[in-house]
Amino acid sequence: MSSLMIKALAFAAALIVATLVVVKQMNVNLDDPINQLTLLGAVAIAVLTFGVSAKYVNQMKTDKAGGELAEENWDGIGEYKNELPGGWAYAFLGTLIWTVWYFLWGYPLNAYSQIGEYNEEVKAYQAKYEEKHTNPDDATLLQMGKSIFLVQCAPCHGITGDGMNGKAHDFTARMSKEQVLDVINNGQNQLGYPMGAMPGGMAAGADAEAIAEYVAGGMKGEAPAAFAACVACHGPDGKGNNGMAPDIAGYDDALIHNTLTNGKKGMIGKMPSFKTMITPVQEKALTVYLQSLVQ
Repeated sequence: MSSLMIKALAFAAALIVATLVVVKQMNVNLDDPINQLTLLGAVAIAVLTFGVSAKYVNQMKTDKAGGELAEENWDGIGEYKNELPGGWAYAFLGTLIWTVWYFLWGYPLNAYSQIGEYNEEVKAYQAKYEEKHTNPDDATLLQMGKSIFLVQCAPCHGITGDGMNGKAHDFTARMSKEQVLDVINNGQNQLGYPMGAMPGGMAAGADAEAIAEYVAGGMKGEAPAAFAACVACHGPDGKGNNGMAPDIAGYDDALIHNTLTNGKKGMIGKMPSFKTMITPVQEKALTVYLQSLVQ
């Protein structure tokens, strides 16, 4: 064994001892098989890293390249037709075997996990929260909705819901002209409404511009003739025919529910689903608050 290898293994041993000291000071429970596997993995990584590094550093000092060159080269740099090192192949095979063992026996899916415990605690808290706020009044809903918005929505939509200069949807109005045109041109089929998908190209040119201006302007005044293409699904008032299609005049309960459940991808970006992140009462409170933001 070369002196370089001895030094590398000695360094690995020192690192392992230091790790054990730190683990002991942290009062880590070594009776837990997961902690045991983690510690064993750290020891193996330390030994393999320093041992293999020393081996190849020493080999680079003495070995000379040889063998048959492949025909391909990159900027004059060729590659020898050498066999894959056995250690690499065995390490890859060992990793596959360990993965199957870990998945099926080492840490099966039905075993305890911190994530599982956290999820159970969240479910218990949500059930308690729902029971406590079974019938909140409007003032309570508004305050609850604001708190939920500041935590879950404000990072993208801004603390006032203005969308932070176009970085996300602006809740102080229903839709901008650009957003309406984007839906007219590309269609929409993400929110799971009974009416189904809206195809793109329902209007074009001056008609699309007129519809976009009318919807973005709050649907005030006389509707343009081209808006007739929208009435069949969204209704003459734009409120979605009692939840059959999206409300394009405001934020009704169905629109908020479907968006939170399914997420939404638009011209600005993609909003993920919040289906598992808020309770029905929280959704109701958030809906009340979002409706209060419209100017």
